[in-house]
Amino acid sequence: MTQAINSLYRQLPSVDTLLREPAITRLIASYGQTQVVEILRAMQAQARFTIREQQALPEWSHDWAASLQRRLDKAQTSALKPVFNLSGTVLHTNLGRALLAESAIDAVAQAMRSPVTLEYSLDGAGRGHRDRALADLLCTLTGAEDACIVNNNAAAVLLVLATVASGREVIVSRGELVEIGGAFRIPDVMRQAGCRLVEVGTTNRTHLKDYRQAINADTGMLMKVHTSNYQIEGFTADVAGEALAKLGMAAQIPTAVDLGSGSMIDMTQYGLPAEPMPQDYLNCGIDLVTFSGDKLLGGPQAGIIVGKKPWIDAIQQHPLKRALRADKMTLAALEATLRLYQHPEQLHQKLPTLRLLTRPQSEIRDMAQQLLPPIRAYYSEKFIVRDEPCYSQIGSGSLPVDRLPSWALTFTAMDGRGSTLEKLAHQWRNLEKPVIGRLYDGRLWLDLRCMEEAHELLQVLVL
Repeated sequence: MTQAINSLYRQLPSVDTLLREPAITRLIASYGQTQVVEILRAMQAQARFTIREQQALPEWSHDWAASLQRRLDKAQTSALKPVFNLSGTVLHTNLGRALLAESAIDAVAQAMRSPVTLEYSLDGAGRGHRDRALADLLCTLTGAEDACIVNNNAAAVLLVLATVASGREVIVSRGELVEIGGAFRIPDVMRQAGCRLVEVGTTNRTHLKDYRQAINADTGMLMKVHTSNYQIEGFTADVAGEALAKLGMAAQIPTAVDLGSGSMIDMTQYGLPAEPMPQDYLNCGIDLVTFSGDKLLGGPQAGIIVGKKPWIDAIQQHPLKRALRADKMTLAALEATLRLYQHPEQLHQKLPTLRLLTRPQSEIRDMAQQLLPPIRAYYSEKFIVRDEPCYSQIGSGSLPVDRLPSWALTFTAMDGRGSTLEKLAHQWRNLEKPVIGRLYDGRLWLDLRCMEEAHELLQVLVL
């Protein structure tokens, strides 16, 4: 046995020998010698392990160059792979939330290719402020006195709390102590900002008197948090922004609202459920409003703070601002996105998020019926394929109980096994461009709301 194993070891070519093979020499030109040598050494180690454990050469050892090519290709594959989002969730957090408008993509490309006036004032040839151009635009769109941009809405909330109420009490309704994805909780953010949480009211009902009775000399802020990812129904009551703003002004205590999703337009004009807008809270006197850039706004990941200028000035000077600031690519994409809001008549055509949310069910159904015959024929041996009505959701904590009528292709396993559907879903996730559906009610659903080009899906599903 030892002699046979030693014979197998002697069949393994050295790295130097492999590097002289013409096919591998060509790979060095494309991928570089360092990477090629590293992988060849790893392949040799794997081959020795196989010989030791199985007393045989690995199957791939008959063609080292081909195996090396596959490994090099895999090593070069981006961790951020494009996918088909057929999950039924438009703003899918795990899939990157909002798709950017073409103008935003162009703006990012330009910011990457060329030096830009990120913090440079062309008027004085000196240092400017990176938020200034966007702040002016946000003020025009929302009516705010000033604005600030950071890297996400959690950062915006943290920065507001740390600036306005660090070391003091912040009063919040018990029914608004939200937790969002990744176990991010408002009470935890308050602790990190150095604030002391004061809960008022009950889970389902909070009144203005609850805030008023909790105010004392140590109160640093009155805060309202939009419960964007859940809804309490039935015997409920909460405090409107206008009432909270009046109480804050009377008590000389700053007020803040965290909107989370942050729609800047009246969603009902597009047949979508109503969502609070930052300008509504600013108009009624709230001092500071925070919201996301990559949810209903339809832009890049960003946290936006709008409100009274003295507070924004203080926020801009806080040491945390530098740690949480947005980079040039985010600012470029956000500015281009906000520019689209200056032309609201075309917004639903140019802003992908709004376009996908407002697609009529009839249009999605037509696509499903176009895709059905070739896909049904291809999968007919193992699956029953149908087109069926379904409901999409907006996602990312936006309008959690509201659904959008949509249409889907559904796959039911003929053998009745859930494992057969799971195997199919796994197979699709391993495609060159993965297809992400959802398993529900004994079927695999492909919700077509976010699928705008039918032929692209056919190219990957019907091989």
